[in-house]
Amino acid sequence: MNCAVVDRFRQFGTPIVCSLIVLVSTVAAAEPVVVTKAFIDGTGPGWRSLGEADFENVNTDPDTWTWKEDGVFCKGTPVGVTRSKKKITNFEMVATWKHLKSGGNSGIFVWASEEALTGLKPNSLPPGGIEVQVLDHGYAKAYEEQNGKKPDWFTTNGDVFPVGKSNMKPFAPVAPDGRRSFPTKNLSKGIGEWNHYYIRAINGEVRLWVNGEEVSGGSNCEPNTGYLCLESEGAPIEFKGLRIRELP
Repeated sequence: MNCAVVDRFRQFGTPIVCSLIVLVSTVAAAEPVVVTKAFIDGTGPGWRSLGEADFENVNTDPDTWTWKEDGVFCKGTPVGVTRSKKKITNFEMVATWKHLKSGGNSGIFVWASEEALTGLKPNSLPPGGIEVQVLDHGYAKAYEEQNGKKPDWFTTNGDVFPVGKSNMKPFAPVAPDGRRSFPTKNLSKGIGEWNHYYIRAINGEVRLWVNGEEVSGGSNCEPNTGYLCLESEGAPIEFKGLRIRELP
């Protein structure tokens, strides 16, 4: 507190000054501290790279995925996925991605079940798992031009939602249908620009950070173990810096 202010109050007695100081301190201490930034780069103990040896094609063409030393290029056709060779339960993951075509669509599937992947035909996606959406802003623009209104059931900044028979309790804000967790901030960059995702999936809860800030997620996920999948959905996309740390 300013000394002049303190002197002014001394004429009324020190108890008032003390009370004001206590009040200010109490208000300051009561303010919640919300930490949402977490730019995790996937380095440190337990982290490892994910590459071609960690994935196997499910229902796309042999040339749909072109693996490189630092990532993978997906041509986008046919629609389908490549999955991790092993099931994963609790983990942290980082991925950097960029769309190469306006309106590009893709995603990272978390906890896709064996049932959802078995016998999956080309040009179809797993009917199970939790999707962390990877969508270009041009998709929303095309929707608005075609329908004459802005989309209200999806965003292009990192929706998280259950697919098919899967379930999840979405974090707010929630889509009108009650299934999708919409991002609290619009942080995704546009076509041709790299975006950074940090995904934390622990004990049936999925949280997503876009370009360093937490934006969406959900709890009570069913299933809460399964395969990790990268999605091919009609447009070219590039992933790099895929890294994972499995947790107990």
